[in-house]
Amino acid sequence: MKPIARLSFAHLPTPIEELPRLSKALGGPRLLVKRDDQTGLAFGGNKTRKLEFLAAEAHEQGADMLISAGAIQSNHCRQTVAAAARFGFDCKLILTGERPSQPSANFLLDQLFGAEIITVADRKDRDRILQETFDNAVAAGKKPYLVPYGGSSPTGAMGYTFAMEEFMNQNVNVDWIVFGTSSGGTHAGLVLGQRLFGFKGKILGISIDEPEIELKARVSALASQASEKLGGRINFTHDDVLATENYCQAGYGVFGAGEREAIKLFASNEGLLLDPVYTGRAAAGMIDLIRKGFFKKDETVLFWHTGGQPALFADKYSGSLL
Repeated sequence: MKPIARLSFAHLPTPIEELPRLSKALGGPRLLVKRDDQTGLAFGGNKTRKLEFLAAEAHEQGADMLISAGAIQSNHCRQTVAAAARFGFDCKLILTGERPSQPSANFLLDQLFGAEIITVADRKDRDRILQETFDNAVAAGKKPYLVPYGGSSPTGAMGYTFAMEEFMNQNVNVDWIVFGTSSGGTHAGLVLGQRLFGFKGKILGISIDEPEIELKARVSALASQASEKLGGRINFTHDDVLATENYCQAGYGVFGAGEREAIKLFASNEGLLLDPVYTGRAAAGMIDLIRKGFFKKDETVLFWHTGGQPALFADKYSGSLL
């Protein structure tokens, strides 16, 4: 396998924990959780694994600035600017939504870590402004590195390719891995890692905001492209990707009854916090599937916790949580 540049700063391996009280409360299969909310950088999360490879690539290219984009309460952007601060990059973030009068949660942390923030009212304008920001930085004599949305590029996908190797080395047998999927980098990395390191179970992505057919196309293409970075292409198809769109109809960041119940169940039964956008929605989907008998009683299901808890403290969510 071809070596790839990596800056090792995440707290790895992340632990795997039993969820016995939640399993009992749901009357379902044995439940475990992989704690990628504990990766260490700026309250942790799945983007930290991706940034080990993305920041290394930026360093190799001689970059002096990281530029990325996301929602106002983006977990990805919070970890990106934290990585920038740690390794001496300047950072600009293009965030979609109205700038809060009182910064809180991830938006507060973005500023604390030193990001220059540009807000965009309409998401359809974000890509254009992102490119303009990049071009302006180049014109000003900077050497920017564009961190893709969600860190989801062939380089970023390496984070979860090797996360699968880490998981396999923990010698915990599970039948299913369930997690939230959106921009596709985490999903693609897990699919590629499954092939490379021999995971025999099934990997199910709960879509946060994407139609299933588009998600499968993006993830299979990204996994194929990522495989090339390791020295040889593996061609993945839609059939290699398991995903469901049944829990994302409300739209991105809409905090509904399912997310609210999932957060409360995890908190009250296991003392474990989820976030309102990603893990809350993914857990709500998993809980519904358990109740519908999708998983067999004698199976073991691992919920891969991708972090995001700072968003709980955003006014948009905290006011309606209880």
